[in-house]
Amino acid sequence: MRATYRLQLGPGLGFREARELVPYLRDLGISHLYLSPSLQARSGSTHGYDVVDPTRISEDLGGEEEFRKLCSSGLGVVLDIVPNHMAIGDENPFWRDPLWRAKFFDLDWRTGLHRRFFDVGGLAGVRMEDPEVWEVTHAKLVELAQEGLIDGVRVDHPDGLANPRRYLERLREAGIERTWVEKILEPGEGLRPEWPVEGTTGYEFLNDVTALFVDPAGEEPLTRLYEELTGERRPFAQVAAEAKLEQARTTFDEEAAQLAAKLPFEADLAAALAAFHVYRTYVEPDAALVTDHDRAAIDAARLPEELARILLLEERGHDAFVVRFQQTTPPVHAKGVEDTAFYRWNRFVALNEVGGDPGRFSLSVEGFHEANLRRSPGGLLATTTHDTKRSGDLRARLACIAADPAAWEAIVRPRIEGWRDPNEAYLILQTVVGAWPLDADRLGLYLEKALREAKVNTNWIDQEHEWEEGAKGFAAGLLDDAELGEYARRLAERGDRVSLGMTLLKLTSPGVPDIYQGDELPFLALVDPDNRRPVDWELRRRLLASGEPPAKLDLVRRTLAVRERRPAAFASTYDPVEAGEDVCAFLRGGEVLVAVAVRGDLTAFRPPSGTWDDVYRTPHLLLAERV
Repeated sequence: MRATYRLQLGPGLGFREARELVPYLRDLGISHLYLSPSLQARSGSTHGYDVVDPTRISEDLGGEEEFRKLCSSGLGVVLDIVPNHMAIGDENPFWRDPLWRAKFFDLDWRTGLHRRFFDVGGLAGVRMEDPEVWEVTHAKLVELAQEGLIDGVRVDHPDGLANPRRYLERLREAGIERTWVEKILEPGEGLRPEWPVEGTTGYEFLNDVTALFVDPAGEEPLTRLYEELTGERRPFAQVAAEAKLEQARTTFDEEAAQLAAKLPFEADLAAALAAFHVYRTYVEPDAALVTDHDRAAIDAARLPEELARILLLEERGHDAFVVRFQQTTPPVHAKGVEDTAFYRWNRFVALNEVGGDPGRFSLSVEGFHEANLRRSPGGLLATTTHDTKRSGDLRARLACIAADPAAWEAIVRPRIEGWRDPNEAYLILQTVVGAWPLDADRLGLYLEKALREAKVNTNWIDQEHEWEEGAKGFAAGLLDDAELGEYARRLAERGDRVSLGMTLLKLTSPGVPDIYQGDELPFLALVDPDNRRPVDWELRRRLLASGEPPAKLDLVRRTLAVRERRPAAFASTYDPVEAGEDVCAFLRGGEVLVAVAVRGDLTAFRPPSGTWDDVYRTPHLLLAERV
């Protein structure tokens, strides 16, 4: 597998339109399409994650005949699947029938409530641990795999499943040989070795490669500036912990109450759900399995002794509680950290990314090499996904702020008082310079979501429209600020170099590079739905066919061509090359040389001994093959 290319199917981009892109993607060097959910979703779905019938290919996207044509059009197919939940309503035959509903969905018979996907009441959790439910909901998927139409699957939100390990084993037993999991690994956490998967969808790499290009010298001045301007002096970990507890006591208060009803003693279940530093534990009551990782996570959560004993299976008879508790910590964690704290703590938002720790300011070249040596050779490597808060190119620009904190301070100080909340103003200023140029409508839609997610001055339930319009007005005024625009232009020039460095590292590090749709050209996107804007495919076709495609497109094409010529090298060793603290250099299989100037340039870099043929060279990048 050389490289995947993620397509967000939906209105205007169905199976037929995707098939028309295959010649272009093959010329680019892609080996596999990575399709968003393609089973039958709710009518009008723009993303496919609200499945109503997993036994059928989506008619809205073109139906099964068109899907089969796409799978036979010259590229392999990796399919995104959604086993944790389905959309409720009469469109869903499994929900419509009361007996099937009781069989297929997690229902609390005491309250009549169903397990939600995060805080979305319209998505109900599926009892995938039931073998019959698994077989019925996966019959079409298994059929496609056995016929050789799909080469693997990406499993959405495995942490919502009652037993992720057993679920993944069933996929392998059914003949689905390649599986990637959308698993958020917290700092220091590893993917469970017993899971039969290729790896994750690449958030770890995404955060590492961003932090690699952040100048550590910028941490002290930028931290001081943020504290002085906003008054926010708490570390990110404290803000995140408070946000998780807040979410557990409000958004997930029903879930906490349901869990409390299963215990023979009183306990603060909201506090317990919010106490974990990882998404969840994977204790298996049926097999009496508790790993050292589980024990460590429960110990770190500092739970009441009675509760800890139950979760560690030291006191039996509470299996249903243990399973449901483990299914509930992930949404509390995700909504508290990614969808609240990430919008509240704005010291340096290039780092506020899914699976990341904004408290870690930068990563050294040595640290990046160490992380690469640990990476699964089959895991995906991403810089942008449909779930990222900001695209890789936008983060690349923001990363450059740390290289010159004084220039940033000169821009920010005269403007921060233009809005009532300096913390929001600081987020807005970073957004404007990172995404420049953008129009007021795009900016306004982003701010509406960002401020409601922060849940400080407005939120999704009690929307303060006057406040939101004021923030939008402040932001829109910045778009006409000539001095700010000039700063953004200079930042973009530096960001373009960082973007190329990130791209080259993604295409050559251990793992399978994944390109998000349209990201082979400069791609400045904010959180969804902004990152699902239509892609100009004709422009990309024309530029690729030209004699001199632009830098990023050319780099992708040339590097993937090297991967095609030398597959053994990329399936072999990763050997760091000593080049100082400002250059990230390494060999793949002894045959391919990569050097990226994290800061400065490659003037002083000397390749290892031997004869090398340059494939791509700039003052800051080098890709070469051994002759």
